[in-house]
Amino acid sequence: MNQETTDQETTPAAGARPFPLTPEPIHVPDDVLADLRRRLELTRLPDDAGNEDGYYGVRAAYLRELVDHWRTGYDWRAAEAAINAYEHYRVEVDGVPVHFMRRPGVGPDPTPLILTHGWPWTFWHWAKVLDPLADPGAHGGDPAEAFDVIVPSFPGFGFSGPLPGHPDMNFWKVADLWHTLMTRTLGYEKYAAAGCDVGALVTGQLGHKYAGELYGVHIGSGQKLTLFNGDRAWDLSGGRPIPEGLPADVHAQVVALDRRFAVHLAAHVLAPSTLAHGLSDSPAGMLAWILERWTKWSDNGDDIETVFTRDDLLTHAMIYWVTNSIGTSIRTYANNNRYPWTPSHDRWPVVEAPTGITFVGYENPPGVTTDRRVQSYLEGDRAPWYNLVNVTAHDRGGHFIPWEIPGEWVDDLRRTFRGRR
Repeated sequence: MNQETTDQETTPAAGARPFPLTPEPIHVPDDVLADLRRRLELTRLPDDAGNEDGYYGVRAAYLRELVDHWRTGYDWRAAEAAINAYEHYRVEVDGVPVHFMRRPGVGPDPTPLILTHGWPWTFWHWAKVLDPLADPGAHGGDPAEAFDVIVPSFPGFGFSGPLPGHPDMNFWKVADLWHTLMTRTLGYEKYAAAGCDVGALVTGQLGHKYAGELYGVHIGSGQKLTLFNGDRAWDLSGGRPIPEGLPADVHAQVVALDRRFAVHLAAHVLAPSTLAHGLSDSPAGMLAWILERWTKWSDNGDDIETVFTRDDLLTHAMIYWVTNSIGTSIRTYANNNRYPWTPSHDRWPVVEAPTGITFVGYENPPGVTTDRRVQSYLEGDRAPWYNLVNVTAHDRGGHFIPWEIPGEWVDDLRRTFRGRR
């Protein structure tokens, strides 16, 4: 086990494997942007007295600042141009529309790598790690460790959504789509996979069902693939009370963890369509809902703009808004529960592919410090699910690991695959 904590565009090498698809740059129609401007101009926010400390959720005063910037200062076309510095493709995989971004590898034999995001992520949350992974020689690394990086939008999210005719999409069905995309559509015989949030479950399922066709997997958490199974998947505690006798600081950490995730999980698992009706109609309402997650889940010291600039926040929000995909994105949670995960085999570990995990300090379990994080995980009941080869814990960083600590994520991922391809 490795417990170490570690603090443009170039042309692929001659003779590189030809890519079988033709790029299609992202372009949002002008009428979609005009409609957004009208809606922003008509924004009506509620009375928010007594919420200066954010106790009741997103503060109206800050949301108003973001909406005003969205309306008068934010430039989507500039963001679109930055996104289009990379290759983009649209395909159908088993009848499901899939958008993906690609950064070709630069090295003697780049390894195919598929990166899967979660919610409220977008494919663009991987932007900071694309170039170092694809062209390590230009970023202080070894060109022999180059990856040919494929970054899909999760089905039903962003430019892979909405999902007409596929209302039952969930994480293990996405894993089947990804395997077909990588092997049949793109023609890779073997590939690597990595992911965070729900994308870690997709990646884990790939390492479970298709281990023989993967070099390995690297994830940002180490959950059981049964995470969303059961009657109370919307409740992190499973309905269990907080144990008595905990030290006061640990008790407070348990309560804080529940508060961080409870409303998100309950709403998405129990009534995603009810929520989606409002979020699909109001850009300010949609922004508020996802802003709450970015604010509460990132390691930002109570200042979200130390992690995401205002333009960053709005670019990620735009990817949901201009595609009207917020509803299908949040339904994924309900489908993870409604269509439970079942194993493809009964062997152990469940995830047989060599597995690396990156843990971050902001998500340490209650009562566990970073220096004990790896050992605590290895002593728990989740570790036996994985064929662990590289587990690392970092003091800093929150839920959006490749965006918040991209250098550490790249180092960890490279270490997982070193000598395995």
